[in-house]
Amino acid sequence: MSFSYSRSTPELLSRRALLERSGMGLGMLGMVGLLGDEKLLTAAPPRKRLLNPLAAQVPHFSPKVKRVIWLFINGGPSHIDTWDYKPALANYHGKEYEGYDKFTGFFADQVGTLMKSPFNFSPRGESGKMVSEIFPHLGEHVDKMAFIHSGYSSSNNHAPALFMINSGQVQMGHPCLGSWVTYGLGSESSNLPGFVVMSDPKGRGLPKGYANNWSAGFLPGAYQGTWLQPKGDPIQNLKRLPQTTDLQQRAQLDLMARLNNHDMKKHPHEAELAARIESFELAYRMQMAAPEALDVEREPKHIQNLYGLNEEHCGHIARQCLTARRLIERGVRFVQIYSGGMENQRSWDGHIDLYGNHKQFALETDQPMAALLTDLEQQGMLNDTLIVWGGEFGRAPVSQIGSMKPGRDHNPHCFTTWMAGGGIKGGVSYGESDELGHKAEHNPVSVNDLHATILHLLGLDHERLTYKYNGRQFRLTDVSGQVLNQILA
Repeated sequence: MSFSYSRSTPELLSRRALLERSGMGLGMLGMVGLLGDEKLLTAAPPRKRLLNPLAAQVPHFSPKVKRVIWLFINGGPSHIDTWDYKPALANYHGKEYEGYDKFTGFFADQVGTLMKSPFNFSPRGESGKMVSEIFPHLGEHVDKMAFIHSGYSSSNNHAPALFMINSGQVQMGHPCLGSWVTYGLGSESSNLPGFVVMSDPKGRGLPKGYANNWSAGFLPGAYQGTWLQPKGDPIQNLKRLPQTTDLQQRAQLDLMARLNNHDMKKHPHEAELAARIESFELAYRMQMAAPEALDVEREPKHIQNLYGLNEEHCGHIARQCLTARRLIERGVRFVQIYSGGMENQRSWDGHIDLYGNHKQFALETDQPMAALLTDLEQQGMLNDTLIVWGGEFGRAPVSQIGSMKPGRDHNPHCFTTWMAGGGIKGGVSYGESDELGHKAEHNPVSVNDLHATILHLLGLDHERLTYKYNGRQFRLTDVSGQVLNQILA
């Protein structure tokens, strides 16, 4: 019987040709398996994320918290004058610190002698935590807090240190923690941003580095923090033009959507265009949702009084803390509140008159921040909310001279951060600084460790939360970071 070949007949292969052609396929299958075992493969983003970058995402594992409020104590609060009690400083007050590196801080020519804290400390709570007198209200909550007394950073300069504590890198241009969180989890709200930032409202300016502190870096722009202006309209360009009615605006958006969708049919895989369409719709929805969320006067009087909303000394921070609670209960994922502005006496940067500087800023923040913890607990939200308190570095144990009232210079070798809320073991302290509070001595904690722990509480594995940029997979914690299991409940 003769065999005739046609175009519909499969090509006949010899055994050698079959092995030659299938070998590469088998090799690729093997490579895929190896890459998968090493967790080096990344799946293509689902269609839902392409259309809406802030769509809620499934965490890597069961989370302890759903959202974060970071109370950012801008300027470098002195750990040894707030939460890290060092009685030895009183014993050595006025003496030279032998072997001290005068370049630890920023002013090498103004290094003085060892200086005791100008504040009294007393035990608070059932844990007996020693707390500075400047925190009478926050001191009531120490049994909810886990203190990390051995944090350290890699820069003694504000801007790089701010970038480090926010993004894990001292250089600008990297995504901050809030951006990574919203990239990993999306937002629970369809009408509000996933990540909101509030800066100091007393005309003190933005922190050093400005908006780079809440930048999305190389992540898509949808994950950038939305800054609420302290004066005027909180969100720029949100209000509808006075000459435009709601129907007219809706018609404009519908027309743009039709034009953009027509273009998308030609380019169905154009993710940026899909995201732009969604951003227009989010802005439209925010016109209704944002004013209501930011209207703290809707709160009952007893809640306003709890925060000190109408008190002259703390009303500005009270408004921000109460706003933060209203935002997270409406689905905002990450809120950051900055206490203190540009530098020196406009922030917790106590180079001059440490006593007056810290006393003033503590007076502004103590009641509102304590009220936030109380309010969240009463609302049943503290169990799934993480509160973080801390700044970019600590202060030196020696005085900074050159003025009538001494201060303390920067100290990147040691700082204190505390956390409270869901998943946190309250009333504990982790790590220790040395006898004088100069360096992290026992169980030092890097910024990468802090970030890894926060992501872990949100159900995110810091080693798996990656984004491909410039040919490599980046992550918030770079190539390090350990979860602090010792402070987790």
